[in-house]
Amino acid sequence: MLRVPCGGCGRFLRPGRSLVSLRQPPRRGLPQQPTPAVPPAVGRWLLACSGAVAGAVVLGGVTRLTESGLSMVDWHLVKEMKPPRTQQEWEAEFQKYQQFPEFKILNRDMTLTEFKFIWYMEYSHRMWGRVVGLAYILPAAYFWRKGWLSRPMKGRVLALCGLVCFQGLLGWYMVKSGLEEKPDSYDIPRVSQYRLAAHLGSALVLYSASLWMGLSLLLPRHQLHETRQLLQLRHFAHGATALIFLTALSGAFVAGLDAGLVYNSFPKMGERWIPDDLLAFSPTLRNIFENPTTVQFDHRILGTASVTAVTALYLFSRKISLPHRTRMAVTSLLAVAWMQVGLGISTLLLYVPTPLAATHQSGSLALLSVALWLMSELRRIPK
Repeated sequence: MLRVPCGGCGRFLRPGRSLVSLRQPPRRGLPQQPTPAVPPAVGRWLLACSGAVAGAVVLGGVTRLTESGLSMVDWHLVKEMKPPRTQQEWEAEFQKYQQFPEFKILNRDMTLTEFKFIWYMEYSHRMWGRVVGLAYILPAAYFWRKGWLSRPMKGRVLALCGLVCFQGLLGWYMVKSGLEEKPDSYDIPRVSQYRLAAHLGSALVLYSASLWMGLSLLLPRHQLHETRQLLQLRHFAHGATALIFLTALSGAFVAGLDAGLVYNSFPKMGERWIPDDLLAFSPTLRNIFENPTTVQFDHRILGTASVTAVTALYLFSRKISLPHRTRMAVTSLLAVAWMQVGLGISTLLLYVPTPLAATHQSGSLALLSVALWLMSELRRIPK
């Protein structure tokens, strides 16, 4: 084979090859394509899902406040979707309810008409939960098939769909704790406050994740100068949001133990700042989650800490030049935080009326939503 010497390097070229091809390494594979942008429709879907979860949380709170959560004693994914229609079917459903502790201890004088009200409350909550599940799963399958989801987004969407299914199972696990017979106990039957907190906590995680992802897809990031003050404000906003989440979660223990009915005075609890029965249970750790007095005291402290943190965040933000939309988020967070404090105090002083208590619970979702909005406004631009 004829080989042509390459001047200056001592190497040989085969016929048909140039010096340029010799010096450049061969390309391996195709050039990487940029990750396709996720369509805005996916972001709007996630915001709609977060709204559906918020509705489920509010409806679940009303169900708890009206003591309706234990009226449906069976759990069937499809069979229970058809409510009783005839008088005979209603009487059979009522007879099943009469076999459980809530009727035997609390509602022995309940009429069939009264039973229908609490049954429909729980039925509405369960059906709304199924709507939420379909709102996640069906559009997710459609977007996946259309190729509208990037690879990272596919993992997040799968996690959301898995969480919404887990939420349904956790709801039944919670209800089951209120249907169990407890010998030698004459206390009002109620679901476990631990399971109630887990059920609410998973709903808040699902809501927050959906809202955050939706806002991240739909709201363009601001070109913010990465100053030391902005970094501090960002950390401050993250801490305040975590505190707001924890305060909302502590409300599940208040609801589970009816702790809002223990001390209906403010700012003191009765005649004292620190009540005598704060640590009445033994061991001491039990008081945090099982003593109604301690649970209410903790919720007060967390609520006070949250509004203090939000107020300090607002005052600190005044020292920084922020875009108009971000400034609106900070101001809205301050307004909703103080409104939530007013609702909480009013609910306590008026002995937890159902409409006001439901509004207070809705206020916790509104406060968490605005905090997540502010965090989205302060997102760092990726390099």
